[in-house]
Amino acid sequence: MMAYNTLTPEEERVILHKGTELPFTGKYVSNKDVGEYQCKRCNAPLYRSSDKFDSLYGWPSFDQEIPGAVKRVPDADDERTEIICARCGAHLGHVFTGERYTEKNIRHCVNSISLVFVPGNTGTSDTAIFASGCFWGTEYYFKKVSGVLSTTVGFIGGNVQFPFYQQVCCENTGHAEAVEVIFDPIKVSYEELTKYFFETHDFTQINQQGPDVGEQYRSEIFYLNEEQRKTAQKYIDLLEAKGYKVATHLTKATDFWKAEDYHQDYYEKKGGIPYCHVYRKIF
Repeated sequence: MMAYNTLTPEEERVILHKGTELPFTGKYVSNKDVGEYQCKRCNAPLYRSSDKFDSLYGWPSFDQEIPGAVKRVPDADDERTEIICARCGAHLGHVFTGERYTEKNIRHCVNSISLVFVPGNTGTSDTAIFASGCFWGTEYYFKKVSGVLSTTVGFIGGNVQFPFYQQVCCENTGHAEAVEVIFDPIKVSYEELTKYFFETHDFTQINQQGPDVGEQYRSEIFYLNEEQRKTAQKYIDLLEAKGYKVATHLTKATDFWKAEDYHQDYYEKKGGIPYCHVYRKIF
């Protein structure tokens, strides 16, 4: 299971029970140091100092999150949009648009108590999302890569919000089983991860991986920006030039929905090795 940091009662009130700290009381409201803001509960990288600005509202404000780090969900008041840590679900605050504080025209209003600031870390992490059959096996291999900081299994690419495993298994959600990979681009590049993705599953199979059959087991790369799209397309083209019939889809990433806890780090908890993934050198 994912290990969480111990929280004080006040941290639990905000992070677990969706409370709000008083304005201008948080330790990071006026912080202008260079570094990275991480989740207080699980240490996932969330925001970079370069995306922080002073909104005068009394809470830390950011106009961009680290790609894939934050999820947006409807607030209980049915009026606002809550933001939570994509890895552990910790409550961060709310997101607002249309206020024109910056050119991006968005404001992540975040509780300081939900954050940990790491000075000097200017964002040595990035995110990739890959689908290659059963997400247990996909995660098993990516966890072995030096430079991968964390992995989360979940669902993406469909039309159902907050999907759960049994729903996805019914093949009517459009979601694929996928793995969100947080990595240090100084130690391992997105290009290297893309090559590894192709080398650890059969990318010629359509809606299938080994004995697992169904749309949710399709081969797909969900790119987070144009650079990732170009890199993925480059290797699809290289494989086709080698004579492979590549079935891998290339799709712009939408919301990534974390799967149930018992799916996380499955082989690490249960032992064994994947039954439908195997590494083979291609490039």
